[in-house]
Amino acid sequence: MTSRIYCIAEFEPKLGHEQELFEKLTSLEPLALREDGCVRYRVTRQIKHPQAMQESKFSIMFNEEWASIEAFEEHCAQPYLVDFFERYVGNPETSITADCSVRLFSDEV
Repeated sequence: MTSRIYCIAEFEPKLGHEQELFEKLTSLEPLALREDGCVRYRVTRQIKHPQAMQESKFSIMFNEEWASIEAFEEHCAQPYLVDFFERYVGNPETSITADCSVRLFSDEV
């Protein structure tokens, strides 16, 4: 086992803002990938498929892998990420996100 941290960050775009939100999230990828401890940081979109059990309101998702909890915490404190969440998630006047969910996982037993 490792001490790696796996993060699933899911976003529900406001109506009419899916492409804008996807582009803003995609612009974060190269910044995160340059951070120490970032193993994987990939934004993805939900697709429909007969084997998919259900569709989620969270149509955009980051799949992240960090070398440690400390690396993840440093990532969360980065000014570009704080600015993104303040501007596009938390501010009712400029938000393009209807809802979001951030969950952390570990492979430790």
